[in-house]
Order: sequence, then structure tokens, then C-alpha cells
Amino acid sequence: MAELMLFRQDADGRDVELQGSTVALEVELQRRVEAGLESMLGIRFLASEYPTGPWHRGRIDTLGLDENGTPVVIEYKKGSDSGVMSQAVSYLTWLDSARHEFEALVREKLGTEAAESIDWRNPRMVCIAASFSHHDRVAVQRLHERIDLVRYRIFDGGLLSLLLIESTPGSPRSAPARRPRREREEADLAGGDSGEPSVQTSPTVAPACLQDLYVELDEALTVWGEVEVAPLRHYIAYRRMMNVASVIFRPKHGVILVYLRLDPDTVELEEGFTRDMRGIGHLGTGDLEVRVSAAADLEKAGPLIRRAFEAA
Repeated sequence: MAELMLFRQDADGRDVELQGSTVALEVELQRRVEAGLESMLGIRFLASEYPTGPWHRGRIDTLGLDENGTPVVIEYKKGSDSGVMSQAVSYLTWLDSARHEFEALVREKLGTEAAESIDWRNPRMVCIAASFSHHDRVAVQRLHERIDLVRYRIFDGGLLSLLLIESTPGSPRSAPARRPRREREEADLAGGDSGEPSVQTSPTVAPACLQDLYVELDEALTVWGEVEVAPLRHYIAYRRMMNVASVIFRPKHGVILVYLRLDPDTVELEEGFTRDMRGIGHLGTGDLEVRVSAAADLEKAGPLIRRAFEAA
């Protein structure tokens, strides 16, 4: 199992390991994560202790919508719980049966645009607990649902650690038809300021003209440790706990756009290569745009990609 070890220097300059602990009450963990939900997990908060009705007979700890527009159910366990997998499947089943209810909640909390952009193909479950059994980790690999197992620890000084120890991509299912108006808006947005339409609705395979370049880019984005590659409707997400990078193809201009989770203020921007995307609408997530059209661009992008993954 993945282990996080933290050390602090003592008065003699020696590193002493900090001993982690668990919360006294489960609700302490829940309230803390909910307060920092977007910065910690890339998830926008919708509701707490949400009732699932008489059939499912439960209360979902936290409901949210992640940065890719995916519905998320979050459950917390103070210690460990052998029933976490069955609970995950139960709540995701409820989510499938309550799409209109969930959309109404998103519309109320986040607005109409967010509600119309929900991606129902692969709802997500996040389980946050002090530990998970070997059987939990084996079971999650057998399920067809998208589930993240996250281990938490509390340290002196108010430190909270969250460590992703297991993640399954799930099996995307068919999504409801999109509203025509929303599809047109998404197509316009995908084209950016060039006016180019959305290049492809399934970015699983790069266009032929960009295939070789994308193979090299994919290697650069996956070399820094374990990462999930998730083909979404309009872009490919490279994610750990949150998206670290997203990739969009622009075959008309022979360009691959890479959006990195990096603060543009920490980067010396270069016209035609990097751009600050804060406040500029774009598909994908990340505030720093990197334009890759040749091997030389990819070589320059290497240090930026490394920084993004080291900070993730």
C-alpha cells in the first residue's frame, strides 16, 4: 500500500518522522474536506448529508461536480469499513436513477450552464478513509464503476494529507443527448479565438497528422509516475487526484494544445508558445496553455510538464 511519510527537523537538525493520526469524529474530516473541496480534489460542492429516498435508504456524505463536469459522490470513514464498496455501488446506482434531481441541484447551486454541461457517462465515487483493506483494493478493480480510494492522515500543526492509493477508470456508458444549443456553444468554445469548430468529439485517437507528435507528448505526460489517462468528450485528461493536464487536438493548424495546472505568474510566457488562460473560456482544465506543433516545442514544454506533475 502507498505510504506517505512526513519528517520535521528537530533542534539538532535531525529529521524526525511525524506520526499521523485519525480524526476523533468522522464529521470533522467531512467538514474540513468540504470546506476545501475544490482546491483539494477539484470538485465543486453541491450538498452535504443528501438523502437518497426510501428505496436506497441512505444519506450521501457529500455530493459534488468535478472539474470535468462529472457527478461525484464522496463518502468518509474515520477508520476503515469493509462495507465501503457496497455503499459506493449503492450510491452510484441512486445517482443513475436520480439524474433529473441531480441536474436540478446543480442548476440551483452552480447555474444553468453547469447543469447543461453534466457528463453522465462515468459518474465517480470518492472514498476517503484512514485505511482500506486488501480486499477493498482488489474488489474495486473488479467493479465497472469509477472509484477513487483516498487515504487520509492528520498531523501536528493542523496538517491534513490525502493520498490516492487506488483508482479505477470505470466503464463509460451512453450519455443522454445534449441540447443542440449547448453543443453549438461548446463547438464555438473549442475553436477558441480562431473560430475553428470542435475538432473531434472522441479524442481517444489523435488525428493522423498529429499522431506521431501525440505519442511523444503522451510519453512526456505519463513519465512522472502513475497517472490516469481519461478520454473525455472534448479533451483527454491526465489526472491523479485532480486533472494535472488536458490535451486538445487542432489538426487544422497542426497544433496540440496542452493545458497545465500551473500558475501562469510563475512562468515566463512566450508568445505563440505559452498563454495565461485565466479568465479566458476554454475546454479542458488548467490555467497555462502550451502550444505544441513540433518536437522542439515538446522539448521546451518538458520542464513545465515536470513542474505540473511535481506539484500535483
